Formats: sequence, C-alpha cells, structure tokens
Amino acid sequence: MKNDVVHTKSKSFAIRIVNAYKFLTSDKKEFILSKQLVRSGTAIGALVRESEFAQSKKDFLNKMYIALKETNETQYWLEILHETDFLKTSEYNSLSADCIELIKLLVSITKTTKNKLD
Repeated sequence: MKNDVVHTKSKSFAIRIVNAYKFLTSDKKEFILSKQLVRSGTAIGALVRESEFAQSKKDFLNKMYIALKETNETQYWLEILHETDFLKTSEYNSLSADCIELIKLLVSITKTTKNKLD
C-alpha cells in the first residue's frame, strides 16, 4: 500500500514541479535554478516507477535510495528559489510540504526494505 501512495504522490508532485518550472521560466524569467528543480523533481517519480520492475529487492532498495536523494535535492532547490525571491512563501510552503511528505515516505520504504534484507 505504501508503494501505491508513493507512486501517486511522486507523480502528482512531478506535475506540480513541471507547472512551477513553467511559471518560473515564463513569469519570473528564471532558467538556471528552475531547470535543476524540474530535473530532480521529476526524477523522483521516474525512479519510483522504475522500481516497479526492479530485478531484485536490492535493486528496488537502490532505486528508492536514489529517489530519496533526488527528493532531498529538490527540497534544496525549492529553498534556494524561495530565499532568492523567485517563489513566494505560500508557493514554497505548499511545494515544500509535499516534498517533505515524499521524503518521509521514502525514508520509511527504504528502512522497511533494508530491514527485510538484513
């Protein structure tokens, strides 16, 4: 069940990130940081999706760890965009809350999977 939740939330988050990217590039004329954001923010869902066909539990765990690292990186770019006034506090808070929720889900999945492998 947790995997279904992370699939759904990571895809929804990717869509929000793409929309934030469109806003940042068209309205704010910000192209460098927003490109980093869209790359890491959409990689999360792609890695979660890729994990569906992992070759082993170890491969699954590896993909989830990489997704977790991408989520943490995305949080970093959100913070930078907020602290440089490209994202308003309300926009940042909303995206950040979703990002933190994904981090918590991925931490839980990686811990549970790792414990099963040990």
